[in-house]
Amino acid sequence: MKDFTTVFKRYEQKYILDRDQAARLSGLAEDKMHPDAFGKSTICSVYFDTDDYRIIRASLEKPVYKEKLRLRCYGIPKSEDKVFLELKKKYKGVVYKRRIGMPLRNAADWMDGKPGEGRECQIGREIEYFMRFYQPLPKAFIAYEREAFYDNIDPNLRLTVDSGIRMRTNRLSPTLGCEGTPIIRNDERLIEIKTAGAIPLWLCGFFEQNGIVPTSFSKYGTCYTDYIFPELRNLKGGIICA
Repeated sequence: MKDFTTVFKRYEQKYILDRDQAARLSGLAEDKMHPDAFGKSTICSVYFDTDDYRIIRASLEKPVYKEKLRLRCYGIPKSEDKVFLELKKKYKGVVYKRRIGMPLRNAADWMDGKPGEGRECQIGREIEYFMRFYQPLPKAFIAYEREAFYDNIDPNLRLTVDSGIRMRTNRLSPTLGCEGTPIIRNDERLIEIKTAGAIPLWLCGFFEQNGIVPTSFSKYGTCYTDYIFPELRNLKGGIICA
């Protein structure tokens, strides 16, 4: 049985690398990091938002505080498979993630407003408040392949390599497969460094030597700005979200 952390507090830094750069980084990390419990996996997430996309629009304005809710699973789940409801908050550059695991059928009931288990715990109450405040609905499905690694010395240092990032705005159940429209090029990799402290010198040195600078890339943000917003703008009489 894998051990799932339910509460995170950390800094996250993102970089876009090409395939060759990502391969060199993986080679450099071989002696310093080890794969996490999932190794290489397909991650599927359903993002929730209001009808007028209030949550992502606020996030894209880069406020001091922002939050979002998503349903995350590893691979294509069946009704009884464990999935996670994740409430992710960011305040002054620090990321706080709260998540609760449950069978997919229970998570679906919860999102539909039906009675379900898990709501009596602290994280459950936080998600319940979010749901009551925003009354969000499923708005986007995003999937990608991920390789994740932990530092051999510092368990709070994590490196992830995401490829094949894709999205769709219909067929939002994760049980319906992981196909979608690409939102990054096939040869691009999204690298995320997640740490409770400073990024180690060997990683800083790699990025500096290769002229790689941080990016503010957001999967759901890109989905909204590049696909959802243009579609809304082109709909006659549709909602125009600036």
